[in-house]
Amino acid sequence: MLCGAAAAQSQTLHPALGQVMPDARLAGQGRLTRWGFAGYDARLWVAPGFTASQFDRHAFTLELAYLRAFRSSDIVRTSMELIQRSGTLDAAKASRWRSQLASVFPDVTPGDRIAGVYKPGLPAQIFVNDKAAGTLADVELARAFFGIWLLPTTSEPGLRQSLLGDTAR
Repeated sequence: MLCGAAAAQSQTLHPALGQVMPDARLAGQGRLTRWGFAGYDARLWVAPGFTASQFDRHAFTLELAYLRAFRSSDIVRTSMELIQRSGTLDAAKASRWRSQLASVFPDVTPGDRIAGVYKPGLPAQIFVNDKAAGTLADVELARAFFGIWLLPTTSEPGLRQSLLGDTAR
C-alpha cells in the first residue's frame, strides 16, 4: 500500500492511455524501494478477466512514476539483467532487445512517467509523460519485459503482489 502523495494519485487512467484501454481498472499499486531509496511508484491497470497466472493473455497497462533520476542506459541495462534472470537469451537476441529498449526509454527525472500498454500478440506501446514514445515490436520482448514485474520469478515479489492486487490467482 502507498501513503502520502503516492496514495493521492488519481484512481483513473490518464485519458491518453484510456483511449488505448477504455475498459481498464486499477488492479494494484506499489513502490519500488532499494537500499532505502524510493525509485518509482507503479500502478497496474487491467482489462476485464485479467489473471496474474496468465498475464500475457490479457491487455494491461503498467505505469511507472519516477521518484529519482535514471539514465536511459541504466534503465535498459537493469531491464536486460532482470529479463535474463527469467531465462537464457542468446547474444544476438539480447542485442536486438537492448536496442529496442534503448529506442523507447529516455533519461528520466523525478515526476516523469512511463507507461507500457500490453496487448497479447501485438507490439507493446510505450508512453512517456502521456505521449507515444514508440513500441517494443518484438512480442516476445514485450512479454519478457513486463514479466520483470508480473512473473512469479520477479526480483521484487512484494511489489508484484501489490500490483496484482485481487488478480493474484
